[in-house]
Amino acid sequence: QVQLVESGGGSVQAGGDLRLSCVVSPGYIHGATYRAWFRQAPGKEREGVAVIGFGGSTLYADSVKGRFTISRDNYKNTVYLQMNNLQPEDTAMYYCAAGSALSLTKSWFKDWGQGTQVTVSS
Repeated sequence: QVQLVESGGGSVQAGGDLRLSCVVSPGYIHGATYRAWFRQAPGKEREGVAVIGFGGSTLYADSVKGRFTISRDNYKNTVYLQMNNLQPEDTAMYYCAAGSALSLTKSWFKDWGQGTQVTVSS
């Protein structure tokens, strides 16, 4: 059974930083070597934030380029999202996902965590 467990969310002021973590078990999922972060704000669709391949290739949403960095430690089966210079519009539930493409389209991702809340105040 695939499990993804996020941590690291919280409340910060605008301009602050947070680092999210997601432990994936088992570490290898057949056909799903990509790891991604999505987010969903109240009343909005879930949107892709960043995705990373097993070898380190990455893709970012335009809204977070230059501020967020996705990384992974394949030995620890963990994917990270370093979020710098957070803004109120970044407020959302953040979800970790495992999927089969370097894409920010959620249909490529079949396994999801429960989410961790990030709240940014102005």
